[in-house]
Amino acid sequence: MRWESVYVAGTGAWLPEPYPARAAVEAGVYDQAHFEADGLVSVSVAGEEVTPPDMAVHAATTALKRSGLDPRTVRLLLHSYVWFQGQTMWPVASYVADHAVHWSVPAFEVKQECNAAVGALELAARHLNCETGAASAVLTTGDRFAEPLINRWSAEAGLVYGDGGTALVLSNQGGFARVLSTATRADNRMESLARGAGLSPLPTGEPYDHAARFAHHLQSRGGGIREAADRLVAMVKGVVDDALTDAATDPSAIAWAVVPTGGQDKMRRQAEQLLGVPGSRTTWEFGSRTGHLGAGDQFAAFNDLAERGALRPGDRVLMLSAGPGAASCAVLEITGAPGWAAPARREARS
Repeated sequence: MRWESVYVAGTGAWLPEPYPARAAVEAGVYDQAHFEADGLVSVSVAGEEVTPPDMAVHAATTALKRSGLDPRTVRLLLHSYVWFQGQTMWPVASYVADHAVHWSVPAFEVKQECNAAVGALELAARHLNCETGAASAVLTTGDRFAEPLINRWSAEAGLVYGDGGTALVLSNQGGFARVLSTATRADNRMESLARGAGLSPLPTGEPYDHAARFAHHLQSRGGGIREAADRLVAMVKGVVDDALTDAATDPSAIAWAVVPTGGQDKMRRQAEQLLGVPGSRTTWEFGSRTGHLGAGDQFAAFNDLAERGALRPGDRVLMLSAGPGAASCAVLEITGAPGWAAPARREARS
C-alpha cells in the first residue's frame, strides 16, 4: 500500500543499562559458543523497579514531546508486546494511553509476536488515511524478559532477549520522515512454530522453551527445517518486494535497513540475501548492544538513527519485521533532520 500523507513526527525509547554479554558467559548463563556466534556486546536488562507498560509510557512521552503535536490530535494508540505486562485480564493499552497521551484516546493492543509493531504501523497508517482533519497516532512497545518463566540467554537459539520500551508518533500533517509504503503478508500455517504441543485450558507456569515448540512443529507438520525456512523466506521476500514496489524504490537505494535483532551472522545473511542490502547498512551495531527487544527492535533502532544524526534528507529507510505467521515491511523517506538529533555526521556506507 502506497501512502501520500503519513509521516513519522516523533520517536522515543526507554532502555535500561546494558549488561555485558561476556559477563553472562562468565556467570554461566550464556553459552560460550552461542556468545561467539551471536556477536552481542551487551543486552538491555531491566530491574524490577519498572514494568513494561511504564517503559512504553516513558518512550511515548518522549516521542510525543519531540513531535511537537498537541495530544488532542491523537486519534489512536496501539500497544504491542510479546511477554507479560504486569497483570492479567487488563487493558494495558488504555494504561499507556492514559499516562502518556490522554484519557479519551482510543487504545488497543496489537499482538502478533515480533511482527506486531511494524504491523501496527500499517494499521495506524490506514486509520490516519481515513481522517479528514489533522490527526496523529501513537505506537508503543514494551517488554521485560526474566526468570523463572523465561531465560533470556538461552530461551531461543540465535538471539537473546532484551528489555525496553519504544514509541513512534505518526501524523497526517507532517514530520521528519514520510511513510512511502507498507506491506504485510501472512502464512498462518507457521503459527505452530510458536504454539508447541497444544493448548491448555489454564496457564501452566512452565518456562518458555522455544526449541521444544519448534521441534513439535517439525514433527507434526512434516517437511523438516528446510520447508519451514523456505516458507519464511518466501513470506519475507514477498513482503519486501511489495513494499519496495509500492515505494518505487530499488534495494540499492536503501540507506538503512532496520531489521529484527538476532545473531550477527543471521542478520547479515538476511540483509544480503533477503533484502539485497549490505550488512553495513543494517542497524546491527545498535542491536548488538540491546539484544532482541521483542516487538520493539525496529522502533528502537530507528530512534537511535534519528538521535545520533545518522539520517539525511533524501535517505530511504526500510523497516522489516517477521514473526510466526506474518511479516510486515515499511519504506520511509527522510524529509528533514529531526529537531532532537545530534549534529549530522557522515556514516560509512557500502
